[in-house]
Amino acid sequence: MKAVLTAFVALFLWSLPAAAVQPDEMLADPTLESRAQALGKQLRCLVCQSESIEDSNADLASDLRVLVREKITEGLNDREIKDFLVERYGTYVLLNPPAQGSTLWLWLAPGILVALGGAAVVLILRRKSAAKGQGPAPLTPEEQARLAKLTGSDAGIDRNA
Repeated sequence: MKAVLTAFVALFLWSLPAAAVQPDEMLADPTLESRAQALGKQLRCLVCQSESIEDSNADLASDLRVLVREKITEGLNDREIKDFLVERYGTYVLLNPPAQGSTLWLWLAPGILVALGGAAVVLILRRKSAAKGQGPAPLTPEEQARLAKLTGSDAGIDRNA
């Protein structure tokens, strides 16, 4: 059992992705490098979609990591670097886009879809309960006469009506 557990842990650790940041991309100053990594975690890889540029192995993500580090060494602050990247690539480059005109639907769509789904469920359940309480509609006199003719009996005709 211990050997199986050891093999499982080894396979799990082996399957973890390698760090995407390459040694030649790193800054010499550990403070600036940690700032670059923190900023990179907030930026989306434009190829991988739901990965940050720090976690992605894509060539474009590597180029963006280098660009972020260049802007940090030029003395730009985080806001200026984000503004530069948004100007160049649009708000899509941000992993958490701000709630503004063009991205407002991203923030509102989940709530609207849940509300519409809930309303649909309520309407369906109301229709089912209303249909369950009613029964079949009574036969019209013409339908009763046709039924009596087809069955050959007077059982379907209400003579008092």
